[in-house]
Amino acid sequence: MHHARIGTSPRLQRALRALREAGGEISTYALSRAADLCAVNSVIAELRANGAEITCRQAVEESGQRVFYYTLIKSPKV
Repeated sequence: MHHARIGTSPRLQRALRALREAGGEISTYALSRAADLCAVNSVIAELRANGAEITCRQAVEESGQRVFYYTLIKSPKV
């Protein structure tokens, strides 16, 4: 798998900053807005490839819509 390096990727740096600032769970939508991202799941995979520990939880709203929440457990070494 090819992935960006966090030290040279403003996109990954923005995502990591938003995860840190969330201080807990953050939804896919909120993360995309806070870090100006499109493919949040891909960014999460890249952060994990750089050493981040990030959990993902799925919830189903009353409307039936699935919502995913991410939590930063451990930051990667930058």
